[in-house]
Amino acid sequence: MTESEFEALAGAALSALESAFEASLPDVDVQAKGEGLLEIEFDDGSKMVINRHAAAREIWVAARRGGFHFRHDRGAWRDTRDGTELFAAVSKLASEQGGAPVVLSAR
Repeated sequence: MTESEFEALAGAALSALESAFEASLPDVDVQAKGEGLLEIEFDDGSKMVINRHAAAREIWVAARRGGFHFRHDRGAWRDTRDGTELFAAVSKLASEQGGAPVVLSAR
């Protein structure tokens, strides 16, 4: 994958995540912090940070439960450890961290 392909794919994923959070959790503070970084603050003050990491060509997620890396593979961003799709993984992490079920969708 070229750098420009990565930038386009990662940018689209981060934009879709931002929209999904805003649609699913209107009370949660979602902020785009510069190019390629989302910060989500939950009611309890805890935060989740999602950013693109150009050198590794990955999207990284930092949540209360730990850090996760996602690489684009066959049309989807997948966890480099267990293959979980990005939106499914972030939904689970946000549900755990926010204390209520969250289902984020790319559409």
